[in-house]
Amino acid sequence: MMDTDTIHQPQDRDDTQAFLDSLPELRPGESFQFACNPAVPCFNACCGDLNLMLTPYDALRLRRSLRLSGNEFARLYARLSLSPDTGFPMLSLNMLKDKPRKPCPFVAASGCQVYANRPGACRTYPLGRATRLDDAGQVAEQYFVVREPHCRGFEETTPWRSDTWLADQGLADYYRYNDRYMRLMALARNHGVRLHSKQANMVFLAQYTPDAFQDFLVRMKLFDHLEMDASRQEPILADEEACLEFGLDWLELLLFGSSPTLARRARRV
Repeated sequence: MMDTDTIHQPQDRDDTQAFLDSLPELRPGESFQFACNPAVPCFNACCGDLNLMLTPYDALRLRRSLRLSGNEFARLYARLSLSPDTGFPMLSLNMLKDKPRKPCPFVAASGCQVYANRPGACRTYPLGRATRLDDAGQVAEQYFVVREPHCRGFEETTPWRSDTWLADQGLADYYRYNDRYMRLMALARNHGVRLHSKQANMVFLAQYTPDAFQDFLVRMKLFDHLEMDASRQEPILADEEACLEFGLDWLELLLFGSSPTLARRARRV
């Protein structure tokens, strides 16, 4: 499996776009045939030796299923890098390099052991998804069929379109959060912003460790500095998805000085 729906470094983006450009685009309404299950001869063959970048929502779903804190998950299962053009933090999943085929740490002979919470790139495959910001600042997307030589899933007869495949794989929430994080990185790139270390730490805190970010919000009394009523504050402290979404609003305000959904509280004179 080639990871084609993640946040990439500049050269990674160029390589991935070149790869996608070499593939047939799956246009709206067009179909493909595919299935992946234990009866397919290549079952599990795609789950190893991957450069699998984890978005913040990927990490949240995985580590919560493992009952780990955000920092514990990052320490045990991932490696951290910074995008060289923007300085945004990125996690990538550690493969088991001491085992044959360098498998994913969550795959077994019976299949994926975290299937209900598997990353968005795993769900999207065998499609590749390319995204960009259009002139209105909205996410535009294209889909491509990724036919790797080892994959026998295309010999199956189950028909899919891009929309039916994405719905079947439960990708709506993944794309909602992932596209917002991608948009934040694109804004930084468009503004020529490269995060310094303190800003990168804040992004990591607010996006990859929302459990720790909730504690930070209370300890630093951050809500006191924002125009927010209690009805919005309570879900953020109780629900990690709500905290993740608030974190995106807060980071946009912090990094660019404004957010369409969040404002600083005016100082009293």
